[in-house]
Amino acid sequence: MLILTRKVNQKLIINDNIEVVILESYKNSVKIGVNAPNNVQIYREEVYNEIKKSNKQAHHIDINAVDKLKPITNPNGFDLMKKIQKNDSSN
Repeated sequence: MLILTRKVNQKLIINDNIEVVILESYKNSVKIGVNAPNNVQIYREEVYNEIKKSNKQAHHIDINAVDKLKPITNPNGFDLMKKIQKNDSSN
């Protein structure tokens, strides 16, 4: 880990195209600004971790739940999708 000391309005340059600017300094926090190309994604750590968690949950597939899926039919036994298609074609 690189450890640096910076003052307000001083910058860090990363990879020739990312600029980190110290905007304000408080007792226990620092306000920074980041200038980066649009294709560079920048997240606060807690937001990044939530995105990773959400993506992992979305990727998980419960095969047993998929096997339990059945086509939706109405009580009269007609296929609901055919009824919808018939109504759409009559318009």
